[in-house]
Amino acid sequence: MDRLKSRLSFTLIAVILGFMLAIQFQTVKKPEERDTRDIWQLREALLKEKEIQANLITEIRSNEEKLAAYESSREQSKEKTLRDTLQELKIEAGLTEISGAGITLVIEPVLEDPGIGSVTKHTVPSELLRRLLNELNMYQAKYVSIDGQRIINTTVIREIQSETKIDGHSIKSLPIEVKVVVNDMEGAEKLYNNMQVSKSRDEFFIEGFRLNVSTPSPSITVPAYENPIRIRYMEPVKEGGGS
Repeated sequence: MDRLKSRLSFTLIAVILGFMLAIQFQTVKKPEERDTRDIWQLREALLKEKEIQANLITEIRSNEEKLAAYESSREQSKEKTLRDTLQELKIEAGLTEISGAGITLVIEPVLEDPGIGSVTKHTVPSELLRRLLNELNMYQAKYVSIDGQRIINTTVIREIQSETKIDGHSIKSLPIEVKVVVNDMEGAEKLYNNMQVSKSRDEFFIEGFRLNVSTPSPSITVPAYENPIRIRYMEPVKEGGGS
């Protein structure tokens, strides 16, 4: 009985071992076929990956070119903005010649020299010119020149030794042209109408001068300011915003 059990156990063990060997044998054989098939699949996948990589490289280069073009465009835009800002500042400071709609005022003496027949030389009081400027500004004048001298915010009109000077320029003879530029022809029409009945005309007449007002023109030219601009009470700002 014990022998029978031993034989059965041996047989069962042999069957199990044989089954395991058969499975192992099949496992060893199948990878050879699968490996051969996977090599071609890997090659095909590798080719696809290389193609994808090539496409990515092309796309990256394209994006880099676009980015470089964008940066160049942005730098040019910054440069253009700076140039435009500088030009605007020059215009506001009076450093550029301006042409536009406006009028011309001519200051001349009421009486002429009967002996010569020419205009009598006479100095226009600085106070009259300052009042005229105040009135022009009240009527929306944007750009003004007197006797070819551009008037800006820092312009000084004063009398030195009985001679009227505008920022050092002496007004020695008449007639004097005062050129005024406004925003548009509508503004020029309004300025013309206002100056026809202005107080300045009466004040000039009392002092012996005639203030003639020309009809509005679309092309009045005011020259640029030519004297050095002195800046007072200003200091450069240190890096970081400190003074």
